[in-house]
Amino acid sequence: MARAPVGRHLEIWIPLVIIVLDQITKAMVRAWLPLHDTTTIIPGFLDFTHIRNTGAAFGFLDAVHFPGKTIVISLVATGALIGIGMYSAALSSHQLFARTGLALVIGGATGNLIDRVFTGSVVDFVDAYFGTWHFWTFNVADSAITIGVIVMILDMLRPGVQAAREHAG
Repeated sequence: MARAPVGRHLEIWIPLVIIVLDQITKAMVRAWLPLHDTTTIIPGFLDFTHIRNTGAAFGFLDAVHFPGKTIVISLVATGALIGIGMYSAALSSHQLFARTGLALVIGGATGNLIDRVFTGSVVDFVDAYFGTWHFWTFNVADSAITIGVIVMILDMLRPGVQAAREHAG
């Protein structure tokens, strides 16, 4: 059995944990909350609402229907995952922030891809709102992707990071 390169366990464990948590929470929602039903968690702020997203991120293309939509979105997601994985593998072991962000994105994207491939849609259930304003309904995988992107942006904005990249190139 091949072992992960020294210092690369992060890229294995973070995605695995995200995938497992994502799939467990989605299975719980499918089992306990009928489609389109809502359970209030924090009144006036947070509900669990079982919806299915057949589109991409933030419901993009959810209302658009065309032959092979699930296949097209799955292929695009797979291509993006391969690209992200290749980029992650190219990072040095000391680039912990960037590697952590990418590992979160990989875990989240894989969790949603699993749903899309096996059921044709992604289970979303976290419904955050204030008054009549609602954020997009999301799931654990979406949260991991969002946090991962924020971590990568913060990494890029850190003082000295750009200078170190320019010096290395």
